[in-house]
Amino acid sequence: MPVLPDWILNEVKAGKAGLRNGRASGTAGDLAAARLHTVCDEARCPNKGKCFSSGEATFLILGDRCTRSCRFCAVSKLPPLPPDSGEPGRVGEISKRWGLKYAVFTSPTRDDLPDGGAAHFAATVRALKNSAPFIRTEPLVPDFRGDHDALKLLLDAGPHVLGHNLETAPGLYDRVRSGSDYRRSLELIKASKKMRPDILTKSGLMLGLGETEKETEAVLRDLVEHGCDLLTLGQYLAPSRDHLPVARYIPPAEFSDWETRALELGFKAALCGPLVRSSYRADALYRRAAKAMEEARFPKPLAR
Repeated sequence: MPVLPDWILNEVKAGKAGLRNGRASGTAGDLAAARLHTVCDEARCPNKGKCFSSGEATFLILGDRCTRSCRFCAVSKLPPLPPDSGEPGRVGEISKRWGLKYAVFTSPTRDDLPDGGAAHFAATVRALKNSAPFIRTEPLVPDFRGDHDALKLLLDAGPHVLGHNLETAPGLYDRVRSGSDYRRSLELIKASKKMRPDILTKSGLMLGLGETEKETEAVLRDLVEHGCDLLTLGQYLAPSRDHLPVARYIPPAEFSDWETRALELGFKAALCGPLVRSSYRADALYRRAAKAMEEARFPKPLAR
């Protein structure tokens, strides 16, 4: 496996330093008291220190156990527990207490549930709106096994963004995303845009798993063709030695090039960088897209 480069090592160290911040301890304490999981903890996110010290977190609803065995992910593969009906309300309450203006929440894949957890996602959207009426919501969902009725159940709750990650190129799915299907994921994004064109769609990829530049560009083109509005690209980092090894560390300049290329391909906004994750600076990315759409609708007159 390649040696961890300084541009990542320094950022990871800075993130860990953030965990020593008093506010970070308060964030962790609030979450523990509310009996809430976060993807920051369960997926071992390198940005945890930054987010916790800012009084933010990406909520992990529907428990901390996944029914699939993706080899890049650190979330537990133990048998899942039944959904906690009080969880959406607690997400809403803590978001109100923290004064969040934008809330991102995701879940493990729950293939054991008839709707894949869609009703629980919808309940969480509604709970957030009830607790903080002006909050923007971004559920990052699994593929619901291709069940578009389940997707509609969530969309009817009215989130601002519907997120679903492709994660990697289709040629790597068998090795990276066991149990997932590239085309099924694309169709979910397409269906979301068809059902609710007013809700922005978002997806993310990890780079450094062995994909080629040509494969990555093909995925970006597929996403645009299927109605994806927002994009995140980040560096894959192996959570442990038992997970897939990193094939390559992508330099920051290459991520900058990808961000430029994504906008040229038709994404309304993109955020690309070594430690960028799906929920990283989600509010800023949403606002960037909203501004781009507004400018497209009402272009400034040319100077005379």
